[in-house]
Amino acid sequence: MLDERSSRARADPTARGGRLERALARAAMAGYLTPALAGSWPAGFPRSPAPIWPALRRSLGVQDGTASGRGWALTFDDGPHAQGTPAMLKELASRGACATFFLVGEQVLRNPSLAGEIAQRGHAIGLHCHRHRNLLRLSPRQVRDDLARAVAAIEDATGVTPMLYRPPYGVLNAEALRCARAAGRRTLLWTHWGRDWERRATPESVLARVTDGAGEGAVLLLHDADDYGAPGSWRATAAALPRVLDTLAERGLQAVLP
Repeated sequence: MLDERSSRARADPTARGGRLERALARAAMAGYLTPALAGSWPAGFPRSPAPIWPALRRSLGVQDGTASGRGWALTFDDGPHAQGTPAMLKELASRGACATFFLVGEQVLRNPSLAGEIAQRGHAIGLHCHRHRNLLRLSPRQVRDDLARAVAAIEDATGVTPMLYRPPYGVLNAEALRCARAAGRRTLLWTHWGRDWERRATPESVLARVTDGAGEGAVLLLHDADDYGAPGSWRATAAALPRVLDTLAERGLQAVLP
């Protein structure tokens, strides 16, 4: 039977070609999706975020700490948001603290003046996405279009070309990395998160999770918006923020831009 199949394969070169094409397609898909393994644990995972393959993260140039390895950096994703962002800006201003806001293009279009205010107050502007989608579901062309639209919206509203990039959910693909590199952007994830997008999040849980073990070089992830999380979840973040700032200050750590 084996000899018969081998004979048929030799007699039918299109069969060999079909197998080769399928093998190449699988290899191409694996290469496209492999950067996702440099991301963080899935959203439902109970522990603090960590790369699935730390060595892969390093080899791809994906960062998760401050550039200097010193201080700690506070970052917010998913804004601007009409209520959440002003609440965070007010508290940051009262403490003289700086943060980085990874903006979503479609939210910038809804709140352009608020996006501009973030930049005017001296905070750093990062690129998140235009529409908040898992990149593993997008084609290369869709990724390029999404990023281009987001950059255009952010530049129009803030006058800033974002040089930091963070994908939705911390999940990357090869095209997103290529685009970031081509534009000279640093891809920055995080070391600690508050899981503040959850319905069950409280100021106490956000504080405990985002500061647990945070030390020199840490990058903290919070959210100033609830458009992609539980309605009103930004309120727990706003209530936790003063205590987050106090806790890191008590550890002798300086807030820096990443």
